[in-house]
Amino acid sequence: MNIALSHFRIGETDGVSLEMEKWKLILEKMGHKVFYLAGSEGNTEAYIIPELHYKEEENLKFIENAFVKLEDFKNEGEFKNAIETYTKRTEKHLEEFIKKYKVDVLVPNNIWSRGWNIPAAIAFKNIIEKLNIKCVAHNHDFYWEREKFVKGTCDYVEACLKDYFPPKSNLIKHVVINEIARDELKGRKGLSSVNVPNVFNYSAPLWTVDGYNNDFRKTIGLNDNDILILQATRIVERKAIELAIDVVSKIHSEKNLNTLYAKRLYNGRVFTKENRIVLVLAGLHEFSSKYIEYLKQRAKERDVELLLINDIIEDVRCTKEGKKCYSLWDAFANSDLVTYPSIYEGWGNQFLETVFAKKPVVVYEYPVYLTDIKSSGFDIISLGSKHTVGENGLVNVENHILENAAKKSVEVLTDNLCRNNMIEKNFEIAKQNFSYDSLEKYLTELFQ
Repeated sequence: MNIALSHFRIGETDGVSLEMEKWKLILEKMGHKVFYLAGSEGNTEAYIIPELHYKEEENLKFIENAFVKLEDFKNEGEFKNAIETYTKRTEKHLEEFIKKYKVDVLVPNNIWSRGWNIPAAIAFKNIIEKLNIKCVAHNHDFYWEREKFVKGTCDYVEACLKDYFPPKSNLIKHVVINEIARDELKGRKGLSSVNVPNVFNYSAPLWTVDGYNNDFRKTIGLNDNDILILQATRIVERKAIELAIDVVSKIHSEKNLNTLYAKRLYNGRVFTKENRIVLVLAGLHEFSSKYIEYLKQRAKERDVELLLINDIIEDVRCTKEGKKCYSLWDAFANSDLVTYPSIYEGWGNQFLETVFAKKPVVVYEYPVYLTDIKSSGFDIISLGSKHTVGENGLVNVENHILENAAKKSVEVLTDNLCRNNMIEKNFEIAKQNFSYDSLEKYLTELFQ
């Protein structure tokens, strides 16, 4: 079959783009021909519909008027007319794409779930019905999971959320990525769905320090014996990166530092008073500019060194404007410890990536971790599953939890046997439960 995977963007380091790449690989292995349809492309070729662009200016105005305040249009009728005009443009491009590539099955990713682009949701529904195209709707996030999108500013927006996010149709099979979403979709919309967890290719060659990335530490200003603690996620509020800062701050306690000084690191390196412990933020900075300032302030107050390196991180290794860039995998390979303190995740791509990278991981046990992942038995450095929200909206967990996490972090930084037992156990669990082989079984059922 000819299958089209569609999203607002492709070829970037966001979770949806990464999952689409996995689906494409497996579907092609199964013998299908797969195309990408998106609003923008990073390092991956796609058919572009400009109206789908993640940050298309007119649609960003629609979002603000639909979910914050209806103020750029005279009234609800004018707003509706503007959306319908935008919808028709999207429909035209979508129909041209489907006919050009003789698409048999369309796979919208978050088009019908997030609430990000109302015209796109309407256009996709209209065109599949017009052309009788079957769909597998891959719903990573739902509008009711985001505070901003829960309530529309007018009846028209509320009607759109009801009818198109997601729509009911015999042409559509719905896919979710966790048990919570499956239950919510059934309860809110009366729609059944298949839960397909995120996966990773655990049969791929391992990420290692090699001839390309062996200068990574030097490039970002670190010495070989410095401790590199990696925060690989995007820089957004729900990632609760402030908790990573708090853990690093506790590692800096006199007792923990004395342990680090007294022992060699897990791989024989010597950590001395001349060396640094650095929290490296590799992800894309999105949304609130205030958040990054709050993080810098928190780090300064707790004497934690932050390093933002997204300007040299790309989807793949490349040279950009004459500057050598690294993949996210290069950052993983050079790290000593990974933090994953998100308080909310649709699933947890970068948890699986950390396990594949064979790195110890500090995890806040977010709701989906508790429902879909924890029962597999992963060995993590836990930040618990309860938090409070304090000044500037930053997240806090109890002090004794942070101290225990820091103590365990120091142990896996200095005890090679303990570290290896942890990372090898986690790798085997993930390989058994969240591999490409698992995904192929799901996709065989969905696309038969």
